Amino acid sequence: MDAGAGTGRRRQDEVYRAGVYGRRPRVPTVHTALAEAARRRLTERALGYVAGGAGGEATVRADRAAFDRWQVVPRVLRDVSARDTSVELFGRRLPAPLLLGPVGALELVHREADLAVARAAAATGIPMVFSNQASVPMETTAAAMGDSPRWVQLYWSTSDELVESLLHRAEASGCEAVVVTLDTTMLGWRPRDLDLGHLPFALGKGIAQYTSDPVFRRLVTERAAAAGPRPPQPRPTLAAVRALVGMAKAWPGSLADNLRSPLPRAAVETFLAIYSRPSITWADLAWLRSRTSLPLVLKGVLHPDDARQALDAGVDGLVVSTHGGRQVDRSVGALDALPDVVEAVGDRVPVLLDSGVRSGADVLVATALGARACLLGRSYVYGLGLAGEAGVRQVVEDVVGEFDLTLGLTGHTAVDQLSPGVLRRA
Repeated sequence: MDAGAGTGRRRQDEVYRAGVYGRRPRVPTVHTALAEAARRRLTERALGYVAGGAGGEATVRADRAAFDRWQVVPRVLRDVSARDTSVELFGRRLPAPLLLGPVGALELVHREADLAVARAAAATGIPMVFSNQASVPMETTAAAMGDSPRWVQLYWSTSDELVESLLHRAEASGCEAVVVTLDTTMLGWRPRDLDLGHLPFALGKGIAQYTSDPVFRRLVTERAAAAGPRPPQPRPTLAAVRALVGMAKAWPGSLADNLRSPLPRAAVETFLAIYSRPSITWADLAWLRSRTSLPLVLKGVLHPDDARQALDAGVDGLVVSTHGGRQVDRSVGALDALPDVVEAVGDRVPVLLDSGVRSGADVLVATALGARACLLGRSYVYGLGLAGEAGVRQVVEDVVGEFDLTLGLTGHTAVDQLSPGVLRRA
């Protein structure tokens, strides 16, 4: 995707020219219709995992309601014929203030999972944040992206040796920043998944970063060796057999061998035992800083005091996020928290916004309130579920195109012209 001035108009032109020949966009161009189409297409488990939130999903609604409280005030009779939607993050010039946020277990949505997202990201120049809970190892995903920008998410495991291994692999894979996710030291209360009895990781889905890691594989082997013979098991159900096959497919090697091996089941058990560490504190950041030269970006910061403490700890960036409303029910909406965090940080490190972003107009509102860029989540996942790589690419191009047009139609030609003065409270 060109970072030049005509992104939005070029996208419109593609759509309308194709329409002359009876071809419509692969996926809907507005999030509400996109989500509805995905609801009809995805399995119940996939939809529950992607669309669901914590508790009564008040935070999911709050993330959207926060955007609805702001209105853009367009200005007219300004020359907006040439526009620049690009921004700079950690020395890299990006075509727009947008990244593809980390979403785990994408194999629930599409068989090519993270690989399809990576190819779409590379085609558009928009950075992809590799999920710690990916369905494809980061090395494979990185190889599909060439020189395109990529970051990596980190969940802090109870094994520091594993954390260090993941960091070294991220560096070797060309990742340009580490997004340390702080709001998921424990899984939130997610009724959609609970009512289905469905945790993808317990079925071997979304653990490819682990099963491809030498430290994790050693831990699995040690666990299996220490377990000894398994006691007699009850007569298996069809669901149990499917689960065992899924675990066997997740472990490297042939399916036939893995079905007879204790390692696939031990891999799931090891993952569940070490997945995340609720004991981490601010004091632990110094250890993490000493283990990598990559910029450290803390994701899940909502309180200005936490933002200030993060600066004192020497972090390189922040992401204001509610984890898409999936962790704490009745949390403050991410966009509502953004202005106070931006004020606390000033210009010392970039602040990004995640959660509730659905459109190019949303991106404009967030950047006007001080976000350097936004992370997109559910929208591109729905595109993936509907049309694979092409669906992801279209969603990204639609969001960036709308951002470009909204920038110009409100009287602006560059992202740094946006400020809270562009907006008013609804």
